Amino acid sequence: MSVLVVTGTGFGVGKTVVAAAVAVLARERGSSVAVVKPAQTGDGHDLDEVIRLSGVATTFELARFAEPLSPAAAARLEGVPPVSLAGAARFVGELAESNRLVVVEGTGGLLVRFDEDGATIADLARLVGAQVLVVTGAGLGALNHAALTLEALANRGLGLAGVVIGRWPGDPGVAERSDVADLEMLAARPLAGVLPEGAGRLGREAFARCAREGIGATLGGSFDPAADARHAELVRRVGITPPSTRTPGPFREGPRRQYG
Repeated sequence: MSVLVVTGTGFGVGKTVVAAAVAVLARERGSSVAVVKPAQTGDGHDLDEVIRLSGVATTFELARFAEPLSPAAAARLEGVPPVSLAGAARFVGELAESNRLVVVEGTGGLLVRFDEDGATIADLARLVGAQVLVVTGAGLGALNHAALTLEALANRGLGLAGVVIGRWPGDPGVAERSDVADLEMLAARPLAGVLPEGAGRLGREAFARCAREGIGATLGGSFDPAADARHAELVRRVGITPPSTRTPGPFREGPRRQYG
């Protein structure tokens, strides 16, 4: 059994689609998988998307707030108790006893506040002993957001499951192409996946194929950035240096954990 926390470097980077991709790959391998959303804010329906894309029906939304704010701010505005991440951690731990993989999708970024004491999804990851999968965009601003997230993970002693680009554009510019090597340098490892923009609009069968092709082996897919034609083209066109020869970021290569 294992728990994987999926967080984003910001809003709209493809976190829900990546969570669904990890879930469908685990389901295809015959693993029991559950997906948990500790707090949904605004009018989004992230778990409905996970169910539609992955076919995984064991999903749990622990709290819902009307306003698209941080869970702490949304609860305060509504005058209701905030999410108890300690309670969420206990619930996730119980789920992990009966499921081979539990995917926990955060709200917003790693340090978004869930209560007035400043508890974050990073605290939940620590409580359940989970590694964290970071979903990022590509393009201007992406590297700074990714660097801050990875630094916060490292400073808290949390394990990094990998970095996935959640929305790779169909016509990437030089900023997007250049980000590949720099993201790998920051994470001190190859990308754990690249999903195309629009993957969330696919049907279930097409999405499963997209997940297999776009997610790396440690998460159950077949994506290999070193062999992928897109990656090779980026190296050729941008003239980037392979990350193994560059100064690494806050993380160092360590044992890889297989999920599901």
